[in-house]
Amino acid sequence: MSRLKQISEAVRDAGSLGVAELASLTGASEMTIRRDLVALAAQGVLERYRGGARSLLLRGEEPPFALRSDENMAAKRRIAAAVVGLLADGESVVLDSGTTCLEVARLLHDRRMTVMPLSLHSVNALSSSTTLTLLVPGGHPRPGELALTGPLTLASVQALRFDTAVIGCCGLSAEHGMTAFDLEDASVKRAAIASARRVIAAVDASKLTRTALAHVAPVSSLDAVVTDADGDHGLEAAGVTVVRA
Repeated sequence: MSRLKQISEAVRDAGSLGVAELASLTGASEMTIRRDLVALAAQGVLERYRGGARSLLLRGEEPPFALRSDENMAAKRRIAAAVVGLLADGESVVLDSGTTCLEVARLLHDRRMTVMPLSLHSVNALSSSTTLTLLVPGGHPRPGELALTGPLTLASVQALRFDTAVIGCCGLSAEHGMTAFDLEDASVKRAAIASARRVIAAVDASKLTRTALAHVAPVSSLDAVVTDADGDHGLEAAGVTVVRA
């Protein structure tokens, strides 16, 4: 776990913590902690006060994109490479938002296929490609995350039929299925799943067995789960192919 994530979670769980407490928790110097708090305050994660910080995140709320973007990066890149290995040239793909799906977008840059990304981060990553056909949906980009949501996004996705949907999530378990923190994001994921012939979930180990607020779909709606986790966590018993990255 990165130090910034450790700090943000500790402050969120406690409500507020002092610099000395955070230094003791992380093993970093108080000067380093103060710099970390400046960075986290700039991301909207917390509010600084003299000698400490208080959280601006609610329990059960997704950490900002900037905080997650460098987290578990090696695993996310392995997962992305495994997902891209399951896609064939000529396919049409709807690509979900999120940090793992952004890594998938980067690897698709030189492929010959049609891709509709559901995030402006991925749109930007693919915009210079001369080989693929890029479809850009309408919608409202969530601040920081830049995931596209709302009725224009739903209409864009529902108007098409894709060979494959590559979906990220905030939580996945055999019991509760795929879940997301944001209600509008969950609606877009459901639309993407319904519009695709095949559904691949790209899920790092931290998401397995976690459950977020909004239900997206049961695991039976997934054809494959690509993950770095050990074990299948009951997914194969539900008829899902588990691909380990």
